[in-house]
Amino acid sequence: MSGRLAKIIGMLRGDSFALAAFIFLIILLFGAAFGPSLIENSDVRMNLRMRNAPPFQLENGIGYILGADSLGRPILPRILYGARTTLAISLSVVVLSMFAGSALGIIAGYYGNRLGNIIMRGADLVMSFPSLLLAVIVLYVLNPYVFNVVIVLTITRIPVYVRVARAEVLEVKQRLFVESAFAMGATDFRILRLHITPIILPTILTVASLDLANVMLAESSLSFLGIGVQPPGITWGLMVSDGRNYLTTAWWLSFWPGAAILLTALSANLLSNWMRIVMDPKLNWRLESTRAAKKTDAEAIE
Repeated sequence: MSGRLAKIIGMLRGDSFALAAFIFLIILLFGAAFGPSLIENSDVRMNLRMRNAPPFQLENGIGYILGADSLGRPILPRILYGARTTLAISLSVVVLSMFAGSALGIIAGYYGNRLGNIIMRGADLVMSFPSLLLAVIVLYVLNPYVFNVVIVLTITRIPVYVRVARAEVLEVKQRLFVESAFAMGATDFRILRLHITPIILPTILTVASLDLANVMLAESSLSFLGIGVQPPGITWGLMVSDGRNYLTTAWWLSFWPGAAILLTALSANLLSNWMRIVMDPKLNWRLESTRAAKKTDAEAIE
């Protein structure tokens, strides 16, 4: 186990962009978990004397290093609190849609009977609507609570996993070891649990890591439009929306939460691309060769 972990760390060090993305996400998670309490829980405390205070002013504390909003609230603690909400919603949607969509896709791919056709037609029906437009319509009719946002976004993402899981199962179940297990009397549940699911799991996890950025952008878009998380809740999209009326006089109100969305989505995509390479034996030789080349160069310098 330790040898495999060391190998993964070595391959991560071999990709500078993936390593930078990993470090950024770790810092973001740590900041979201502990940052607001370290900055005196000042995310909702108004100080009208600091209204639209410019960034990089440390006279009033580290919390004001990114400036203050239109009510004098420091932006840095609000970004960290917004990270909690945005990441919690995004991770919940990805996990729920991954489990539900993968289960339905496995059933549709393995059995392929009338039930499978019904599942695929349902997935096609959901995908026929633009996901963001569908979420806007549903949340406009319903109350835009956090629970409703999670459920709506989960429903719009399930077809992605249904299609991927079904395609993988259709390919894997034709392999010789699966047919051999079936011929030896293994039950469908045992075949799915021991022979098919472990094979398709890396692909599902790669899709989930890619989907995290899409879900985060969708949640931020809904909050920006005013039908996502509602005040006094804090999300990055809501912060961008609050600052759009001050773009010419206080650009930092929208810039910093927008930069947080951009960097987090970019980091998630870079790390998911690295995961795809690591999990595919046909591709991870690139990271191995890069690691070996750096080791050789270091030895030559010494």
